[in-house]
Amino acid sequence: MRDRKYKFKVFAVVFAISFVCFSFYAYQIFFTPNLQFKKGDTYLFIPEGANFQTVSDSLKKNNIVTDYLSFAFISRLLGYQDAVKPGMYRISANMSNLYAVRMLKRGRQEPTKLVFNTIRLKQDLAEKLDNQLSLSKEDILKLLGDPKFVSQYGFDTTTILTMFIPNTYEVYWNIKGKDLFDRMKKEYDIFWNDERKSQAKSLGFTPVEITILASIVEAETNKQDERSIISGVYINRLRQGMPLQADPTVKFAVGDFSIKRIYDGHLAIDSPYNTYKYTGLPPGPINLPSTKCIDAVLNTAIHKYVYFCASDDLTGHHNFAETYEQHQKNAEKYRRALNKLNIK
Repeated sequence: MRDRKYKFKVFAVVFAISFVCFSFYAYQIFFTPNLQFKKGDTYLFIPEGANFQTVSDSLKKNNIVTDYLSFAFISRLLGYQDAVKPGMYRISANMSNLYAVRMLKRGRQEPTKLVFNTIRLKQDLAEKLDNQLSLSKEDILKLLGDPKFVSQYGFDTTTILTMFIPNTYEVYWNIKGKDLFDRMKKEYDIFWNDERKSQAKSLGFTPVEITILASIVEAETNKQDERSIISGVYINRLRQGMPLQADPTVKFAVGDFSIKRIYDGHLAIDSPYNTYKYTGLPPGPINLPSTKCIDAVLNTAIHKYVYFCASDDLTGHHNFAETYEQHQKNAEKYRRALNKLNIK
């Protein structure tokens, strides 16, 4: 009898110790921090079509997981190994296995801030998007150059860039190409509200034409106080049937944005973007103008200037003129200033 009691006590003690040990280990693998790094947060990028092995390799490569076996165990237990979802996931310091696996399995990814500005060409936009999203620049360029695809948004392959309004947007890293274009069209429609469309109409232009004009103004000056004046010069020229003769369009046509001075050889290039050779607006934008510049064009200054030239003080400001004679004087001062500095 005593023997049986003794054995029972021993069993009870062993069971209690085992239970405590098991509970402690279970708590450890489920709830204690296992995703650790020096400080702050890090991000786990899971591409489309990835499997659990891809996730594992990324975690190991970036030294995110302290104990990989416990992470793999919880992943198998919760069914994550067969439920990998693509996306960009924010991994917080000291995150537990349980929290991390649940987050990954449910696809609770972190939106990324998409920023694009200082864009000149489709290639530039594609590279900016490629650097911030899972989309490849090749896929983006294919969409931008697809006439049928862009026509559903009301643009052609020459004007499609005007749909992309420079700003900061929150999107998911693994957004599909079609979804990205849908989002940009939505933002375009928000920007081009009734008031802005009315302003454009009162000037005699469409939103696309305003953006094309703004792209030229943007390239002409970074002086916000001069943009509406320069816009007024170009509008006066268009209304009088004069060629725009905008140097930035020639640089765009030549494909060399480092040109400091425009020479006859540049002006001879046969391109619809050469506004010395062809009257009217070019067929598309020469960059993605800022919203401030678009608004400056919509609020064009009313004046009689039809000429302007960079100021001879080389500060980036301009001298404006109503007559060709005055313009020639201003241009000569500017040429002398360039020659003095040996700027070719």
